[in-house]
Amino acid sequence: MPALKPAYLIHGDDHGGVAERRASLIALAQQQGDASSIEILTGDAATPQGLAGALAAMTFAIGTRVIVLDGVERFKQAEVESHLLPAMKQMPPDTTVALFAREEARAKAPAALHAAVKAAGGQIVAHANVKPWELPQWVRAQGRKLGLELDMAAAKALVGQVGERQQRLLRELEKIALEVLIDGDSGAAAAAKTAAIDAEQVESRAAHSALRRAYTLADALVGGDAGAALATYLALEGQGERIQSMSFQIAARLRDALAVAVRLQAGEPAKEIIRSLRMPPKAAERFLADVRRADPQRLRQGLQRLAELEVDLRGGTRVIAGRRSASALSERTVAVLAITSIAGARA
Repeated sequence: MPALKPAYLIHGDDHGGVAERRASLIALAQQQGDASSIEILTGDAATPQGLAGALAAMTFAIGTRVIVLDGVERFKQAEVESHLLPAMKQMPPDTTVALFAREEARAKAPAALHAAVKAAGGQIVAHANVKPWELPQWVRAQGRKLGLELDMAAAKALVGQVGERQQRLLRELEKIALEVLIDGDSGAAAAAKTAAIDAEQVESRAAHSALRRAYTLADALVGGDAGAALATYLALEGQGERIQSMSFQIAARLRDALAVAVRLQAGEPAKEIIRSLRMPPKAAERFLADVRRADPQRLRQGLQRLAELEVDLRGGTRVIAGRRSASALSERTVAVLAITSIAGARA
C-alpha cells in the first residue's frame, strides 16, 4: 500500500479526473488510518488563512491527519505567500494536505501554491482536458490499455456518438471491453486478449447509452418521424430516464438541424456541410437526410415547443396568450404531446 505524501495539488480543467483522484486519495487515507482523521475544510476555513489555522491547531486524531481542501483555484497569490507558505514550511509530522483545483480559463491554482507543495515534498498532478482534435488519438491510446485496437474511424465514431467528455469516453471504452473481451473467460485470460474494433461496432455497442438514445430521439424529431420518436422516448422512460434530462441534447440537435437547414436553403453543397459536421461520415449523411425532410420554420416551431415543454414541467405557468396550461397533466402525457407536436410540425 503506497504511503501518503505530505502534500498534494491535484489540478486541471479535466474536472472528472480531478474528482476521481480526490476520491482515490480519500480512500487511501481511510485505509491507512482512522477515517475520523480526515478533515474537509469548507466555508471560511477553505481559504489560505483557514488552512494555515488548521495546520497550527492541535488535534487528537490517531494516525495520519489528512486535510482536504477544494476550490484552491480561487486562492490569491499574495494570500498564499503571506499565510500558507509559512504554515506549510512548519507542517506537523503525520499530516497530509490534499488540495484540489478544478480549473477554468482564468481560475487556476496560483504559482505560489505549486511552490508550497513542492517545498513540502509533496506531489503535483495535472488533469488536463485533451483538445477536441486530439480526442480520437487519445481514445485509441486508452483503448489499447483495455485491450481494444480501434482504427481512426472507430475512434472518431465514438467521439461523435458519446461527446467530448473524457470520463464518458473512457466509461464507454470500458463497457465495450467488457462486452468484447470478457466472454466467460477468467480475468487472466481476458487480460491476454485483444480485439479490433471498427466504426460499425462502435455505433452498435455504444448506442445503448442514454445520451446516445437521447440523440436518437432528437434525430427522429428532426426527421418528423413521430412513431420512432415516441417509441424511443417510451423506451428511455422505461429505463428510468426523464424528459428533463434529455431536453438539452434534444435542443442542441434541433439547433444544429436548423443551422444546416438554413445552409441548405442558401445553396451550400451537401458535401461541404457533411465535412463541417463533427460526427462520423455515415452519421452525418443520416443527419443531413433527416434535415432535408424538415424546413427551417418547422424546426423553429420545434424549439419553441421544447421551450414550452420546459415551462410545463416546471409547473405549467401560462406564458403564451391563449395557450392552455398543462399543469394538471402527467409528465408522460406532457412529454408525449410535445414530442408529437414537434415531430408533426404543429405549433
